[in-house]
Amino acid sequence: MIFLNKWKGRRLVNKYSVEEKNLHIVCHDVPYPPDYGGVFDLFYKIKTLYEEGIRIQLHCFEYGRGAQPELNAYCEKVYYYPRRTGHKSLSHQLPYIVCSRSNPELLERMLEDEFPILLEGVHCTYLMNDARFAGRKVFLRLHNVESVYYKQLARCTRSWIKKLYYLHESAALKKYEQQIASRWPLLAVSDSDAAAARSSYNAKDVSVIPVFLPYQSIESPEGTGCYCLYHGNLSVDENEKAVRWLLENVFNDLSLPFVIAGKKPSSRLRRLVARYRHACMISDPSGPELQDIIAKAQLHVIPSFNCTGIKLKLLNALFNGRHCLVNAEAVEGTGLKEVCHVAQEAEQFKKLIGSLYEKPFTIQDLEFRREKLLHQYNNRKSAMQLIAQIW
Repeated sequence: MIFLNKWKGRRLVNKYSVEEKNLHIVCHDVPYPPDYGGVFDLFYKIKTLYEEGIRIQLHCFEYGRGAQPELNAYCEKVYYYPRRTGHKSLSHQLPYIVCSRSNPELLERMLEDEFPILLEGVHCTYLMNDARFAGRKVFLRLHNVESVYYKQLARCTRSWIKKLYYLHESAALKKYEQQIASRWPLLAVSDSDAAAARSSYNAKDVSVIPVFLPYQSIESPEGTGCYCLYHGNLSVDENEKAVRWLLENVFNDLSLPFVIAGKKPSSRLRRLVARYRHACMISDPSGPELQDIIAKAQLHVIPSFNCTGIKLKLLNALFNGRHCLVNAEAVEGTGLKEVCHVAQEAEQFKKLIGSLYEKPFTIQDLEFRREKLLHQYNNRKSAMQLIAQIW
């Protein structure tokens, strides 16, 4: 365990007194740098809460990203705990993602005061097994309905070992989520996740707080771009399946240029892309490079095989790119359907790609996105909603 602390001096506080508002935040991963979808919400939530005068005691599970001094600028204290991986974290009672993040030192530290606790994801809920927290003010942020997410991951992978793990974890998570859903207020990222928590787990206290984002204005360029684009973390089975489906079913007989960009593509995916004359892959682009790739695309083609959570890659495309073409699963319960073009079957994708590829992105398109997105995805507004919920 590593402990970092930094005196930050005076800061501007808006409505709330620094002395009155202290908060423990427990993160499943180190939330900096914000370079993948799972930590966007975490980092920009921390940053915005700090700007609203909240004193944050941050607890992170570290398993590869290292200590990040940048977090000291927004937190009173930052603690790092090792994640216990491998067979030592296998349990008959707990899902692996929970058991591997059990740490007695974390629990003891949070018992030193009575500050509210925000748990970032089901991953961080080990304390539910400790009776000492029974009367504590605890809030759970749902990043996904995890049991559904893992079941859908099992459908996407080609590896039988991964498939068995995902199915086992999904079953364990379903039972576990039913146990914890009634214990604390739940903060979902989408209407569909909130509805699932109410219907499947009989959760009584569920509210929706939109994800916190790095962009707070629509920067989509007008005019026409140069190619169709799919971007995402290509090491994720669901994203690899999406690229594979697009290549084999949509761009198999389209002559339009198709760019695939993202982190850690497998050698199998590289070989598949190389077989298609009009497709190319950009592996592991930097943050600025990816944003440049997004800005130059004419059309973002983003099918999804997972209907839980919210697609950060889609929000990035909507805030910074031109036309977005998705399937129903990508926008279910997100409120984003109005600002996307929606298709389902491969032939529908082909038809819409053909019509949108030559269609300029206009000032009217830009204004429509501003009207629909900015009132929903406003970090300060979401922070005020969260602060009101906790205090």
